[in-house]
Amino acid sequence: MKVVISVGGSVLVPTVGPERVRQYAAVIDDLRNDGHEIGIVVGGGPTAREYIDVGRKLGADEISLDQLGIAVTRLNARLLIAALNGPTPPTPLETHEAAYESFQRGEMPVMGGTTAGHTTDAVATALAEYIDADLLIYATSVSGVFDADPKQDDSATKYETLSPDSLLDVVSNIEMSAGSNAPVDLLATKLLQRSGLQAVVLDGNNPEQLRGAVAGNHDGTDIIPDHD
Repeated sequence: MKVVISVGGSVLVPTVGPERVRQYAAVIDDLRNDGHEIGIVVGGGPTAREYIDVGRKLGADEISLDQLGIAVTRLNARLLIAALNGPTPPTPLETHEAAYESFQRGEMPVMGGTTAGHTTDAVATALAEYIDADLLIYATSVSGVFDADPKQDDSATKYETLSPDSLLDVVSNIEMSAGSNAPVDLLATKLLQRSGLQAVVLDGNNPEQLRGAVAGNHDGTDIIPDHD
């Protein structure tokens, strides 16, 4: 199975330290040893937000702030590369073409951010579309997709399955609420709509959830294309 994993920086590197990174690397290496082809895109998390906040206070423009965030995603990606045992390029790849070529060589490409204005969710979705992945996993700080932001609303209900069109409705509603976070960003959802990819949104605080997602047994939300 071809699998692309979008790992949020907040779950891979909640604080700068080795333990969670080791846990993720162990699961990813096991999946590869089981015969799966794996690509990974890493987010920036709290470290990126801290740099962006400081940069904004110093008067940096929004594109420069995006570049700060991209730099942190690549630092996080380097930590994961250091922990992986499988064949992986020594530095984070910066284009989808390079990641595709790495995949063709039988490696595990690891990416961070690529372009200002594009989140790593969007980068991962585009990579999954490019390599025609069988499954795209969004490892996030929440346990799936809810009808409201569960961090803001205790009565929020989790969806077991959604179509990309329905996910777009949910994401749009959440993003209109000040101070809340969408489980998958708007651009990534649009890419899901056009690609026909099957995806899973799950709680990335437990790296073992990745095994369950690949096996079709997890506690997250399945995003299933309409034509399936």
